[in-house]
Amino acid sequence: MSMSLWERSRIIGLTAALLTVGAAAPALADEVEQVVNGGFDGTADPFWSSAGSPIALEGGQACIDVPGGTTNRWDVAIGQNDIDLVAGENYRFSFDATGGAGHVVRAVTGLAVSPYDTYFEQSPVLSGDRTHYEYTFTASTSTAQGQVAFQVGGSPEAWRFCVDDVSLVGGVPPEVYEPDTGPRVRVNQVGYLKDGPKNATVVTEATAPLPWQLRDRSGKVVKSGTTRVHGLDASSGQNVHTIDFSGFRRDGRNLTLTADGETSRPFDIGTDAYKTLRTDALKLYYTQRSGIEIRDDLRPGYARPAGHVDVAPNQGDGAVPCQPGVCDYTLDVRGGWYDAGDHGKYVVNGGISVWGLLSEYEHLRGSRRVDLTIPESGNRVPDLLDEARWELDFLLSMQVPAGHPYAGMVHHKIHDAAWTGLPLLPHLDPQPRELHPVSTAATLNVAATAAQAARLYKPFDAAFAKRALAAARTAYQAARTNPIRYAPVEDGVGGGAYNDDKVTDEFYWAAAELYLTTGERQYRDDVLNSPEHTADVFGPVAFDWAATAAAARIDLALVPNHLPGRSAVRASVVRGAEEYLAVQRGHGYGVAYAPANNVWDWGSSSIIANNLVVIAAAERITGRDRYRDGVLTGIDYLFGRNALNISYVTGYGEVSSQNQHSRWYAAQLDPALPHPPAGTLSGGPNSSIQDPVAQAKLTGCVGQFCYIDDIGSWSTNELTINWNAALAWISAYVAETA
Repeated sequence: MSMSLWERSRIIGLTAALLTVGAAAPALADEVEQVVNGGFDGTADPFWSSAGSPIALEGGQACIDVPGGTTNRWDVAIGQNDIDLVAGENYRFSFDATGGAGHVVRAVTGLAVSPYDTYFEQSPVLSGDRTHYEYTFTASTSTAQGQVAFQVGGSPEAWRFCVDDVSLVGGVPPEVYEPDTGPRVRVNQVGYLKDGPKNATVVTEATAPLPWQLRDRSGKVVKSGTTRVHGLDASSGQNVHTIDFSGFRRDGRNLTLTADGETSRPFDIGTDAYKTLRTDALKLYYTQRSGIEIRDDLRPGYARPAGHVDVAPNQGDGAVPCQPGVCDYTLDVRGGWYDAGDHGKYVVNGGISVWGLLSEYEHLRGSRRVDLTIPESGNRVPDLLDEARWELDFLLSMQVPAGHPYAGMVHHKIHDAAWTGLPLLPHLDPQPRELHPVSTAATLNVAATAAQAARLYKPFDAAFAKRALAAARTAYQAARTNPIRYAPVEDGVGGGAYNDDKVTDEFYWAAAELYLTTGERQYRDDVLNSPEHTADVFGPVAFDWAATAAAARIDLALVPNHLPGRSAVRASVVRGAEEYLAVQRGHGYGVAYAPANNVWDWGSSSIIANNLVVIAAAERITGRDRYRDGVLTGIDYLFGRNALNISYVTGYGEVSSQNQHSRWYAAQLDPALPHPPAGTLSGGPNSSIQDPVAQAKLTGCVGQFCYIDDIGSWSTNELTINWNAALAWISAYVAETA
């Protein structure tokens, strides 16, 4: 069911690129055709095709033979160059295509010259019969060197592709994107705990309370009541009521809630889903690994060769040079986790991710026994520590060796010299790899996580713990010597910049972890003298890769230590939790997150989860159920109690995110590739909608509606290692507290 007319009227300004199959839309008087001879009238000129696949005209269509055994979509293509595009102009891209059923054509509008930027792309799966495809999009760039192309390589067997009536028309009206939000009763589609709070949200125009009914799987009413009128929910622009059915305290499967003539999607009451999610959220890290083959017996459907191990076409991570002018050495930086949907590896994001996993191990004892089915399973080291070690070894390898300038500092990141397209499996990435300059933030990330590792790995690998602590001390001293080596803002070609020019929080975090591990006075004094120590660090965003003071505060509060004034530290965490609970109580969807001016942040899903970590820490400090209940209420948003009625975790809930931005979990672009693994958290609503897909479809969106489950929307729908660390921590807490 799509949005009601009333809902639609509340969400204004949404524009989109829509796919249609069938008749073309009628042309307007001011529409301008950009493609020459798209109907192939007696000739294929000025279209071109790849060498070895000449164009043949057959029945008015242009056809090419596609050889088998090519690797990438762009290895075989047909297209036309010298296309004019105007930034901000709306275009309708349409064509008829014929080819073997199940084959994929990547239809692209982009730049015909280096760096071959893609402005718009879709990858329909051909049916075997001639089919009309039509899309609209808004150009992000003006150029006279545009291109329309159909990329059809990457098939193991040969086949024949034909195209006709190719058209790129400018001056078309933008299409209106209307998300399918399903029933107006919004619930946690995964499950509620039997002895926990159970809340739902109803989108309705009603101004008086409404009756509601809870039904079991047979349709029998097992509880009923009336809604509470909330009114306008600023985060969505909707008028909402809330339902509290916490009084129902029995296990159940496939229950539903009915109110205002609408019936919710089904949900369960019980703990099983969270026990499974605790494991699934952590299992993502194995399939994100660089430098190792991903085995099908361990992850059926996700097998792939090792990426970036110096096997062509990779240029590899075994001896990576710096960017020109940065250093005169190479480093072996194989291993680690790919950060997100690209092939880059970033120290600051890796650092907060490692902290999340090690924090989960340290504070949630149930996670110490979790079976992740990884190559190291059964080696007498907890699987969670084995997985985190894969990234820790990489982080340590990024440290500048002794005898070189900035020795002990840490390179900020390593990634491709230029951006690559989608899909592209890691072992097929042909780009040169580069080390980027050292940064104070990266150096302190290594100091913090290596110090944390030193205390946790000591019972299992004393030699590694000793090496980690030595690296942490060296990094911390190097950062003190170079306190303002900031990562540059403009360093975002081929990978994310991850720039950060405030590092007092990283200094505080590193000093805290070193103190907790060593108990030494110098680190204690640095903690006590840090401006972060007495600051309110629990703002709308508790912590992330660029804001780490709250991570330090949580560990100082929960790890036994003798820090003077520790009671005040613990009290500050509780106050932070109270602030989030106050936000949650005033929210129409029970979310412990209220960004300034309702401008939702990039990665809002993980921010919400991290805010819940603070609330969970308060429960561990005080033992009070109100904080546990706050966490249980807060997770409902992630699993469907939200304006879009979608679970942001793949494979959890009746309707969940499936097309997160990734170069190898790319089923939306290539059916031969998988969707992201179950338990993968999407970034979620992002008011800034930086990518072209979001800009075309979501311009003018309100808060929660700034999201689309499309692989091209990297600003609203990416997956990352730090976001899954947040999901893993909070799902482990729920599983354990249950």
